[in-house]
Amino acid sequence: MGSEGVIASSQRVRLDVQDKHVVMDNGVVQMTIAKPEGYVTEIKYNGISNLLEVLNDEFDRGYWDLVWSEAGSAGTTGTDDRMNATEFNVIVESDEQVEISFTRPWDSSQAGKMVPLNIDKRYVMLRNCSGFYSYGIYEHSGEWPAFNFPQTRIVFKLRKDKFKYMAVADNRQRYMPLPDDRLPSRGQPLATPEAILLVDPVEPEFKGEVDDKYQYSCENKDLQVHGWICFDPPVGFWQITPSNEFRSGGLLKQNLTSHVGPITLAMFLSAHYGGDDLVLKLAPGEPWKKIFGPVFFYLNCVSETDNALKLWDDAKEQMLSEVESWPYAFPASEEYQSSDQRGYVNGRLMIRDRYISGTSIPANGAYVGLAPRGEVGSWQTEVKGYQFWTKADSDGYFSINNVRTGDYYIYAWAPCYVGDYRNDGTVTITSGCQVDVGELVFEPPRNGPTLWEIGIPDRSAAEFYVPDPDPKYINKLYLNHPDKFRQYGLWEKYTELYPDGDLIYIVDVSDYKKDWFFAQVPRKINDSTYQGTTWQIKFKLNDVQKSKTYKLRLALATANVAQLEVRVNNPQANPPLFSSGVIGHDNTIARHGIHGLYRSYVVDVPGAQLVARDNTVFLSQTMSTSPLQGIMYDYIRFEGPPAPNDKKDVES
Repeated sequence: MGSEGVIASSQRVRLDVQDKHVVMDNGVVQMTIAKPEGYVTEIKYNGISNLLEVLNDEFDRGYWDLVWSEAGSAGTTGTDDRMNATEFNVIVESDEQVEISFTRPWDSSQAGKMVPLNIDKRYVMLRNCSGFYSYGIYEHSGEWPAFNFPQTRIVFKLRKDKFKYMAVADNRQRYMPLPDDRLPSRGQPLATPEAILLVDPVEPEFKGEVDDKYQYSCENKDLQVHGWICFDPPVGFWQITPSNEFRSGGLLKQNLTSHVGPITLAMFLSAHYGGDDLVLKLAPGEPWKKIFGPVFFYLNCVSETDNALKLWDDAKEQMLSEVESWPYAFPASEEYQSSDQRGYVNGRLMIRDRYISGTSIPANGAYVGLAPRGEVGSWQTEVKGYQFWTKADSDGYFSINNVRTGDYYIYAWAPCYVGDYRNDGTVTITSGCQVDVGELVFEPPRNGPTLWEIGIPDRSAAEFYVPDPDPKYINKLYLNHPDKFRQYGLWEKYTELYPDGDLIYIVDVSDYKKDWFFAQVPRKINDSTYQGTTWQIKFKLNDVQKSKTYKLRLALATANVAQLEVRVNNPQANPPLFSSGVIGHDNTIARHGIHGLYRSYVVDVPGAQLVARDNTVFLSQTMSTSPLQGIMYDYIRFEGPPAPNDKKDVES
């Protein structure tokens, strides 16, 4: 695309502080922000007087917001707060850079009415830069009230008459419906408030489609650039996140991106696909401080409308440039650590599973990260600190660069292996340090030889049978698409496929890609009644060691207000051999996510309960007050007893 993607300017960055607004202008982009509140009212670019929705009130165009609730509150909702600041300050003003700050200090007289945080919202404009940066610094003193903090983000609402094409990934982009199409006169609400069937859209081409913002969710590891394209004139508005270090929940955490509005989001903290486990909860007397961002809002253009879709390719190139520049050199906050203040960790991860190899083998493609100290796997619900991840090479070697100072554990997981790794010792990062942790050995949980298995241990249910959507409830983007699971209403297909009896899977006969439904959900009896389901796994054993213990290993990709009970060869056994209790508030089934939080269980199966020849495992999901309850399996493995000469059992 070359130089056509951006507008060149030699102008210095100018700052115009007015009575109720402040304007930053570098000759490429001009940005107006309300003073002292700190919401963005206007963005001028490439001849367009305002990229933001001029039909909205000024405070409803571009803003930071958060959701909070008082300590002890249940769930993931609370009070919405647009974080209107009370003070404005100029931090940096030079020809090369303007950085401005909008702050709101905690006011103890507002206890119970205002979130107990000091908030500092920053905007940065650089010379000859086609866009602007924003970051936030949140601080909670140990003297202040406890509270719950489910969400914070940046929101930009673009002009609906201009931005009609959305791109989230190479294979996830399309012309989008209008926000008007979601209004009651044009759209029919479905099972969740976010899902609307477009029955009378402004543009007839969208009639019969489902619009749901969760269909465009993305895992953090893949969520680096997304946004919108305007065709008249050809202009792109992109949200670029160069680092995951400040996002909650680790690499697999899913977040919203862009959706009908047209709206683009920079999500930092959210409970989506995890529920209450991903709500940040600050206790009485607990100090906390965190910097979110900076993230980049990138604007680009081309001269010919026919080339407008190339704006996406240019945005991806810009994203790579921003990643290469991380950590940035320009943020003025002392809380932001530059490259020379950070540290470096390297090492090698090996995998030892005696039933796969007699020696340790390299953890090819394993994800290795530093996250705050916690239990094994705690990184996926870590919301207060920072995380730094990388992918090991084919020989298991890894290096993690630009780690903020602090104390961490090393965590890892490897595709095709059950369980999580965590090292035993603290890794302390100091400015400029280079830490070589040497060779680490991950011993995946394993008791004995694999007698049979279902699925792939990859923390996702995507390899299982995902049905075609009901033609009445389609999103055309996902027709003939690898992310078929993102279609609406697939949970309803279970009752159609199994109207009278539940799923039966026969080991060595059935094919999990065709015969294992992607989610164990209740069966619909009528419009208001559902019943729990019991799936059967039938398998043969040639001989049984009656005095030994077998292991049934269950890895779940998600759970939503579900209860899993396991019985073997007696479907009426009471109590069951295993019960998970009620688990999960991931809401993954409703939100088309194919996975939420990873959970792993091991069930002891006494040899005395097994018989030579035909055996059956009964998996019951008992909760049935809603069609959206249930579980998705990641992987199931049945292990025999260890041989007498095996080393000590390995468990996690």
